[in-house]
Amino acid sequence: MLIQNEIPKEDLDYILEPFKENKEEEDNKQIISEKIIAIVRDAKGNIIDKREQKMRSLTQYYLALMSIPILGTYSNTSSSTATNFMTNILGLPSEASNSGYATVIYFDFSIQVGSGTQSFTLTLNSLSAPISNGSGTGQLYYYSPSFLYTSNSISEILTVSNSSGNTITVSEIGLIGTITVNPYSGTVVTNNFLLSYDTFSSPIQIPNGGSASFQIVITFSG
Repeated sequence: MLIQNEIPKEDLDYILEPFKENKEEEDNKQIISEKIIAIVRDAKGNIIDKREQKMRSLTQYYLALMSIPILGTYSNTSSSTATNFMTNILGLPSEASNSGYATVIYFDFSIQVGSGTQSFTLTLNSLSAPISNGSGTGQLYYYSPSFLYTSNSISEILTVSNSSGNTITVSEIGLIGTITVNPYSGTVVTNNFLLSYDTFSSPIQIPNGGSASFQIVITFSG
C-alpha cells in the first residue's frame, strides 16, 4: 500500500478551516464586557439625550478586587496575613486580626460624574473635575444608587438632578469603590478607589431642572 507523506496544501487548508474559525471565535470572545448607558431628561421629563458606549478603562484597583476570589483577601483560611497585592494596592491591613480580635472589612460601590477630562493611567484614582453632591452652583444632586442583578450581569444605576440654576456639563464618569476597615480595637479607616475611568465622546448637557441616569452594566459570558 502506498502512503503519501504529505497532504497537498489546498487539502490541508480545507481540512483545518473549521478549526481556524472556531479558534478565531474563541480568541475574540469576551468573558467580561462592560458598558455605560446615559439618559438625560429635561425639566418636563422628556428624554433629550441618550448614550451607550463601552466601558474601556479599568484601573489596577479593579484588577485587585477581581483577584480576591483567586488570591484570597488573606493568605489562606488558616492565616490572617494579607497578600502584598492587597496591602500595597488596596491598603488593607497586613493582619486580619489583632490580639485575637477580628478586623471587619466593608466594600461599597458608587458612580461619580465629572466635568473634566484627563489621560488614563492604571493608577488613576480620581476624576479630573468631580461634580459634588448638592444644589449649589456647579453641583448635581445624587440620589441613592440602585442595583440590578441577573445570573450573569451586575448593573448599578445613578440618578442625578440639576437644580443649580444653570446647565451642568458631564464629560467623565467613574466607578468608585469604597473600602472601610473597622478593627475591633483601633481607628476606622475608609479609602476610595477609582475602579474605572471613561469620558464621553461628546459632553452631556443636563439642563437646569433636568435629570440624568447613568448606568454601568458588567456582563459575564460563559
